[in-house]
Amino acid sequence: MHELSIAYSLAEIAVEAAEEAGLKQVKALYVKLGVLSGVAKEALLFSFDVAIQGTPLEGARLIVEEVPVKVFCPDCQEARILPAPFPMRCPVCGGKTGQVLEGREMELSALEGGDSNAGDGIYPADCGNSSEYPEEK
Repeated sequence: MHELSIAYSLAEIAVEAAEEAGLKQVKALYVKLGVLSGVAKEALLFSFDVAIQGTPLEGARLIVEEVPVKVFCPDCQEARILPAPFPMRCPVCGGKTGQVLEGREMELSALEGGDSNAGDGIYPADCGNSSEYPEEK
């Protein structure tokens, strides 16, 4: 269960991003999680509650947006979203493809803040695609 260490890293990144944004309170973290990221959503949600105890994030919610697998089909010459991660075949023409465009990422995309110097609202976390997280198992 590597999700606990990922949750600790996510909390650390979020605390830094909140400080940079001038947020005094974080109500929620928004994370994009690719279905091929190798991270189990349910385990991450469980681990997050443990990881934020005693931190400035305590009481914050983790909102996970699952990102489907998007591939480039060489036969259609277009990007396609797969209805399921496997098999890696174009859902239109059935051609094989292994060129994954999206679906491996784990990204802290935004923070929802409370009492801040900049006011309440949702702020982009500007953390980019976190390459420190494993892309695949």
